Amino acid sequence: MKHLLMIAALTLSLQAFASPALAPPSYQLDASWPKPLPEKWITGQLGGVCVDAHDHVVVVNRRDITEEEAETGEQAPPILMFDHGGALVASFGDPNAVPVSIHGCTFDGENNLYVAGNDDGIVQKYSHDGKLLLQIGTRGMFDSSDGTEKGTFKNESRERLFNPAGVAIDPGNGEIFVADGYGNKRVAVFDRAGRFLRQWGRQATSAESLAGEPGAFANVVHCVAMSRAGQVYVCDRQGDRIQVFDKMGTFVRNIWIRTGTPSLPDARGTAWWVGFSRDAAQKYMYVMNGRNETIHVLDHESGKILATFGRPGHQAGSFTHGHTLAIDSTGYIYIAETNWGRRVQRFRPVAQTATTGKVAPFQ
Repeated sequence: MKHLLMIAALTLSLQAFASPALAPPSYQLDASWPKPLPEKWITGQLGGVCVDAHDHVVVVNRRDITEEEAETGEQAPPILMFDHGGALVASFGDPNAVPVSIHGCTFDGENNLYVAGNDDGIVQKYSHDGKLLLQIGTRGMFDSSDGTEKGTFKNESRERLFNPAGVAIDPGNGEIFVADGYGNKRVAVFDRAGRFLRQWGRQATSAESLAGEPGAFANVVHCVAMSRAGQVYVCDRQGDRIQVFDKMGTFVRNIWIRTGTPSLPDARGTAWWVGFSRDAAQKYMYVMNGRNETIHVLDHESGKILATFGRPGHQAGSFTHGHTLAIDSTGYIYIAETNWGRRVQRFRPVAQTATTGKVAPFQ
């Protein structure tokens, strides 16, 4: 009888932990991550962070350390890979060949790495050990009126890009979705060999941004991500919203992040980067709000903001130009900073009950 009572109590405890009474996880800084870099290596702006299937974490480094830093240190390589414990396990990338102002990164199902550049016209694909496998576009050539970055963006080329910001990969057929991005106002889609397939998106007016006009972007098309359901999430950064489409570009819905200015476009914007929890249903959606220097935890289905953490600042756990985010298989969140932040931080999830506020380890 005693054993039966113990089992019943344990069952009730587990049910309570898994019940709707549990609030979404809250997060605590893991100040032990990452481990120190090799002697003298210094990173500049970290334009992206992403996680592979083995919980290796990659950050992309713009190599723009200051003259003063260069007197006693040296530029770290463009692409740095850490294991889950924070140790550097690989580094690669030719500084003269990677995208200028390297921006964003993602892995495909085969653990190949994709990077873009918001001061260039290319997207690149690397093997897990750093071999260049594919390049879309030509470095230094732009989809513009005169082929240069100073020309007027055309938003139409099948061969050229204009300062792409991010990449998503369809796990089913390997199609490459590019947020193209700074200049152009489109999502451009290529097959796995880099051949152009289709595109959607155009410049929005202020009135269209306020109205949530589908497929019209206020300014920077800052990120693109694909859910397990096959929907495409696109950061309309200065439009303060995530626009959701199907794979062919048919509009599905807006997810608003209206914590910025009352008028649009919002000069800095709120919708900088998107990620999803790793459970099968992807219950939670995460948004890097660069205007407010916070991370929002949203209910994925409704788009409602459930929780927020972070604040502006230079101390550990605060953000200085928080830029991109990634989530690993254990629920840790990684935030890469540009501008004067120039660091990657990791946050550990803890579960919190809605009724008591007490926290417990979260899985």
